[in-house]
Amino acid sequence: MTSPPTRSSTRRQSYWAASRSPRYSLLFALPLLVLYEGLAAARPARVAGGEILNGADVLLRDVAYALLGPPGPLALMAVVILVCALLVYRDVRRGGGVRFTMFPLMIAESAVLALLFGIVVGTATAELLTHLSALAAGPIQGMDATTRLMLSLGAGLYEELVFRVLLVGGLAFGGRVVLGLSRFTAGAIATVVGALAFSAFHYIGPYGEPLQLQSFVFRAISGVAFSALYLTRGFGITAWTHALYDIWVLVG
Repeated sequence: MTSPPTRSSTRRQSYWAASRSPRYSLLFALPLLVLYEGLAAARPARVAGGEILNGADVLLRDVAYALLGPPGPLALMAVVILVCALLVYRDVRRGGGVRFTMFPLMIAESAVLALLFGIVVGTATAELLTHLSALAAGPIQGMDATTRLMLSLGAGLYEELVFRVLLVGGLAFGGRVVLGLSRFTAGAIATVVGALAFSAFHYIGPYGEPLQLQSFVFRAISGVAFSALYLTRGFGITAWTHALYDIWVLVG
């Protein structure tokens, strides 16, 4: 005979399930958008080619511009915000209200995960990189702390949106629905493909790093870790973990 769940275990289950839901995950990611866009607007960093922004953000803007012309980036932002608002609204109607006591727990989880990721990923690539600070080498180190903070926040938001939500999530969904793969197999394939694409993306554009095997492997391992985290903990936790991890590496 099994005993009924205790109140503490019910709360733990409630946190792990609820924190993945749109009403918490998307609202939790909202400050990243506000802070990133606010810093980019208040103190825009510029180079000869234009304004410095997160690469995944630029990719989305370029695609929107190519499809819709000059109004494209603004239209894309409006669509993303509208879709997120609808998802949150639907989830609130189905799952109840929003408990704001959840958000301190989520930021604490993200901070712990960011620290663990730094230790685990760094250890996994210790034979290839002698110091974690090697990741920060290159043009970005010549930027001021505010710009590096802005780029770190943008990495958490836009890189997770592009590489985890759209790419890994899309591949995992397609693997299950189109190919009939199991959830685990589809997720594993999507994780590997997404990690390789995520790593390669860091070497594209004027502020991309010089292509090196060591840093490519490091990025790929990081991509695997973030993809696995996204598939298990959702967008909000993953976005903040990525942002805090980058702040630790690039700003700290």
